[in-house]
Amino acid sequence: MTETNWQILEAVEPPTWLIEKVGKFAAQLLCQRGIVEPAQVEAFLSIEAYQPTSAFEFGEEMHQAIARIETAYAQGETIAIWGDFDADGITATSVLWEGLGQFFAQGDRLFFYIPDRLKESHGISLRGLDELRSQCALAGKNLDLIITCDTGSTCLEAIKYANSLGIDVIVTDHHTLPDQRPPVVAIINPRYLSKEHPLFHLSGVAVAYKLMEALYTTLPEVPTKPLEDLLDLVAIGLVADLVNLSGDCRYLAQKGIDILRQRKRLGVRMLLDQCKRVGDRPIDISFGIAPRINAVSRIWGDVRKCVELLTTKDEKVGKNLIEQTELANTQRKALQKKVFKQVESKIEQIDLSTTGIIILADPQWSVGVLGLVAGQVVAEYGRPTILCTVEDGIAKGSARSLEGINLYELLKGQEHLLESFGGHPLAGGLSFKLENLQVLMEALDQRFWSQYGKLQNKGVIVDLEVTIADLNKDLFNQLKQLEPFGMGNPYPKLLVRNCEFIHKFNANIRTAKGQKVEYIKTEFTISDREGNQIRGDWWGHYSYELPDTPCDVVVELVDNAFRRSYDVRLIDVHAQNVPLSAELPSLDTTSLTIASNLQIIDWRGRDITELEQEAAILCDRCPHSWHDFNSITHQAAQAQQALALVYAHPDKLNGAIAWQTLIGLAKYLSRTGKKIRRSQLIEKLGIDDVQVLQIGLDELSVYGYEVQIAEDKIEPTNPLTDVKLRPHFPTPSPAGEGEQDPYYSVIPLSCGRGARGEGEAIATSQFIQAVNELKFQQQFFDRKLTTLAKK
Repeated sequence: MTETNWQILEAVEPPTWLIEKVGKFAAQLLCQRGIVEPAQVEAFLSIEAYQPTSAFEFGEEMHQAIARIETAYAQGETIAIWGDFDADGITATSVLWEGLGQFFAQGDRLFFYIPDRLKESHGISLRGLDELRSQCALAGKNLDLIITCDTGSTCLEAIKYANSLGIDVIVTDHHTLPDQRPPVVAIINPRYLSKEHPLFHLSGVAVAYKLMEALYTTLPEVPTKPLEDLLDLVAIGLVADLVNLSGDCRYLAQKGIDILRQRKRLGVRMLLDQCKRVGDRPIDISFGIAPRINAVSRIWGDVRKCVELLTTKDEKVGKNLIEQTELANTQRKALQKKVFKQVESKIEQIDLSTTGIIILADPQWSVGVLGLVAGQVVAEYGRPTILCTVEDGIAKGSARSLEGINLYELLKGQEHLLESFGGHPLAGGLSFKLENLQVLMEALDQRFWSQYGKLQNKGVIVDLEVTIADLNKDLFNQLKQLEPFGMGNPYPKLLVRNCEFIHKFNANIRTAKGQKVEYIKTEFTISDREGNQIRGDWWGHYSYELPDTPCDVVVELVDNAFRRSYDVRLIDVHAQNVPLSAELPSLDTTSLTIASNLQIIDWRGRDITELEQEAAILCDRCPHSWHDFNSITHQAAQAQQALALVYAHPDKLNGAIAWQTLIGLAKYLSRTGKKIRRSQLIEKLGIDDVQVLQIGLDELSVYGYEVQIAEDKIEPTNPLTDVKLRPHFPTPSPAGEGEQDPYYSVIPLSCGRGARGEGEAIATSQFIQAVNELKFQQQFFDRKLTTLAKK
């Protein structure tokens, strides 16, 4: 995003009493968010000052649900919990499993079922009902009552099927309601309440907790453990499900985090230890516990062991489950990155100027990460997004939207094209026949434009402008008073102007066993003119995407448990405009400053001899830095000609293949005594970066070969500084130009590792890593140029 996409909220002057109470920056945030009256502030900041809402505010539905559970308890009936496979559903299942477990013996009169994410969909299914009945039958029980959590509101066919089998159903859910009340004993769903009701925003786990609250109140003599022991699970589900943290949602999250901090629950304590977090902040859930819980279903589908992890008392069992959870999370990161990259490639083929909703399907995509990737696409492209995998002619996937665009309502008008769908205004799941894809795309797009008229991407909303010197413990503690952050109370976005990135580098994520995962982040330090500095991270991005010039950044202030320091998480960056110099060699800018009249055309695949007759400047080398990028576009603009892309696609670069080729050439040249020009070596390896090439040449000495400049042809003092590669644009052949294209010769060394096998050489080569990094850099700038190009 550029700064034009930033909405910088107007600074307000808080009253003195509020500044004295919470600090200057926290007071500003409270005023911006409409919390200004003393009573409002007190209730917002203090658990004790808030009056929680009774569970019986759900009215007759709650009374009917409790009456039916009382009957089951009195008559010794068998109950099953039907949960969902995300963090909200898993914690809701755990709340009912432990809460109802105070009244019904687990595994004897109480069972639970959660669909397999990779094989089934959200909600109650006919097949799942039959499997659940069989599970009860194996224990010698007949299933009498099902209580759902975080699901069930729209599962009319399955509910009718359960009724036909003599099974009663109580639905606890928070998703969108059907047009007619389902045929259930009771449906406890806050969407029946007014939007202003303090219970309206409850998530699935919070609704399940309210059911337990009503049951404990009705039969207080039965439970042997306090209801509040379940609140840590409630906090995890609330924060993970991104619900609006206002009213009772905020109260329950605050109470739950207080229980979480006490680390009473074995599985939660192990999860916090695994991600090195204390448990006293919502971020410990959103960036620690929740991703690990969700990863199990995303990678393996079956989440029954997650419920076991959250409820076990056995440390050995817990340790084993933690290892599995961590492995799933690292695999999820790699898979998410891979699918997002593939989605980006497909989006490049779309005309985004006429596309209201992005809808894509691919049979190779894993359904488990599609929701995460769809959320990334929404953030990156500012459009509602539906991503699906395909199996047996059925497309199944996830939908994500942005604030102000109700994707659920858009889908609701297309039931005739869908096999199933459900969810919220901002998120949902769906399935449909692949043959309906084109019709669905056109119908949704037409309805989108008619209903919303234009794209509503609001970009990054900046709360406060601060300096690097402000980013310290004092500011962190001010902001911490306003937690928990989430929807309705977003994490503060902080604008820092006129800073520069220094010490930036990429860090690959590794598993607990030290294995590298294909998921990256950039670590950096930002500095200002006064010398103030702070470290930070940029997840999912490479260091070359950061500018080298002064810039403005939007960040979040975080406490880094690993470094024991206060760091920033980069949200967005805007490089300040730096005038392009008339002298190209002294150009030093990283901002994307393309002349408005510059035409970029894609001529790759055409005959190069034919193209040289065209009135265009040919770009025959893919840029790999902002300096390169601005150089080629600036030269084309200066020449008042179109810039034609003719370079080979960077996807063809491969570090391992380049290394094998280099080893093979070294053997050949050493054996025959022949020489090779640098330009020939570049062409054979496909590498046009001098420093990367030199890494490979230097590394050959480790394997028994020395590369020398052929003295009978040329003798530059330093092949890195005295030699230049082919420029971006066609020039006379470098042959015969002396130092611009030296000859190399290769001689064997008396020592070294020449006896090593090529497989071992590949495994240890730094050159491979350098080539692959060059490939990533070129892919980034290739996408930039391709997006701007006109075919």
